[in-house]
Amino acid sequence: MKILVLNGPNLHLLGTREPDVYGLETLDGILARVEARARELDATVESFQSNEEGALVTRIGNSRGHYDGLIVNPAAYTHTSVALRDAIAACGLPCIEVHLSNPLAREDFRHVSLTAPVCTGQISGLGGYGYVLALEALAEITNRK
Repeated sequence: MKILVLNGPNLHLLGTREPDVYGLETLDGILARVEARARELDATVESFQSNEEGALVTRIGNSRGHYDGLIVNPAAYTHTSVALRDAIAACGLPCIEVHLSNPLAREDFRHVSLTAPVCTGQISGLGGYGYVLALEALAEITNRK
C-alpha cells in the first residue's frame, strides 16, 4: 500500500502556529509518526505540503496509478477550494480528510467543508493522531478490495 499525505497552507508552521489550537507537534513530527505506523502496516507514505492551491491540485490529479489512497489536510482550503474538491473527486482514490482541530468547535466559516463530501471519511479534533488513524483506515479500506 502506498499513500500520499497532502498538507495545505500554513501547516509547515505547526509547533509554533497557534499552539492553543493546533498543539506543539510539528508537521515533521506528525509525519514521522505516520511513517512509523506505515512500516508496521507494510506500507509506504510520501508527503507533500504546499501553501499553493494549484500545487496541491496537481499532486492529487497525478496521484491515480501511483498511490492506493490519500490523506489530505486541506487546511484553510477546506472551506474555499472547489478545485481541491474536484481533484479529489476526479482522482478516484479513497481519501481521508484530516484536521488537527475540530472545525465544528471553531468559527462559523469553518463549519462547512467543500472537500469532505468527496472524501471517504473525515477525522478531526484528534491532533496529529488523526493522521495515524487515517492511515489505519486506508489500510482497512484498501485491504477490502
